[in-house]
Amino acid sequence: MTKKSEMMKMDEIIAKEERKLEQLANAIERDNQKFEEFLKDHEKKAVESRTLFEREDKSKQEKNIEIEKLVAETRAVKSEISKFEELLTDYKIYKEFLFKISPSVWQHKQVNKTLKAEVVSEEDGQDDHNKKPQEMATGNCLESKLSNSEKELSSIKDIRASAQSDTLVKNCEVDFDSSEDEAELYFTEPQQLLNLMTELTDQNLSLILNSARVKEELRKLRQSITTTKREIEEEEEEDQIFPMINEMKQNIVRGKERGLELQQMVQLHETLSTNSQNAMLEALNEKVGEVHCSCVDDRKTNFNTLEKVANIKNLLISLLESLVSIPEEKLQKIKKIKDSEKRSRQREEKQRDQEEKQKERMRRYQERTLAVSKKVNGRKLMPRCLPVSQS
Repeated sequence: MTKKSEMMKMDEIIAKEERKLEQLANAIERDNQKFEEFLKDHEKKAVESRTLFEREDKSKQEKNIEIEKLVAETRAVKSEISKFEELLTDYKIYKEFLFKISPSVWQHKQVNKTLKAEVVSEEDGQDDHNKKPQEMATGNCLESKLSNSEKELSSIKDIRASAQSDTLVKNCEVDFDSSEDEAELYFTEPQQLLNLMTELTDQNLSLILNSARVKEELRKLRQSITTTKREIEEEEEEDQIFPMINEMKQNIVRGKERGLELQQMVQLHETLSTNSQNAMLEALNEKVGEVHCSCVDDRKTNFNTLEKVANIKNLLISLLESLVSIPEEKLQKIKKIKDSEKRSRQREEKQRDQEEKQKERMRRYQERTLAVSKKVNGRKLMPRCLPVSQS
């Protein structure tokens, strides 16, 4: 019985375990199915996102291409507009020139016509001012419709529309200016202009000749003015010079009298001090001779003192001139050489002084070593004894 009951218990346990295994297997199958579904969903989303990305990339490239085309179109339109503006300015200049060379009577008539046209346009403006409320209401309606339609358009269409609108506005402005500039011309045939140009050239030539003649007359007039001015100044100077000449003559007379007095005093002084002057002149001659021999020429010469002094002076002048003619670079080099020589001399003197001091020290040292040492008399000094420690 016990074995049978144990077998039954074992069968029950085995059955429970098998049921658990089946449940686990079912759970695993469900998880696998869910995972496969998740993978399929993920792959599907990846494919969709890839296709969406490719589509967006393609549309972006198309938009970029269209934008580049529109930019190129706007640049071309702007260049054309600038060309038209240049032509318009040229035409305005031509029109102004033609208006200026036309007769004055015709100009006054044109001015009166423009004034009348302005008065009529002001009257029409007052009439239109009464109609403005209705036009503004219709304009507001149109603007609201346009704003709603513009919101529905894409970015590329907006760019294209803006570019086209800019070109239309600018073309309209040019047409408006041209329509305003349209006016009657006095010259209907080219021959009239040619005849007028020939007359103007003849007038210009006559004016040039007249201006040259006037310049020549002005030059002559200036020369005559300068000559008359010079003559007047000379006359004024003569009037001022005469008293100055008289004063200078008086000064000369006084100077001559003073010179005679000084000459007499010098002669008197020479007679009194001839001996001392002779000694001083001899010493001076010797010094000048020494300087001449050392600087100019060391040979014996028969020059007197004044000639020697003149030679020394000429030598000094030539040396000064040569110093002035020496370039700045050479002067700097010479200065550097002199400085280096000076520094080398100072080093040598310093070294010589140091050597002399060293010799002096060695001499003193030798004297101390050779000197007889003094004998110390008396008892030899002993070191102090330490106190004995009591244990």
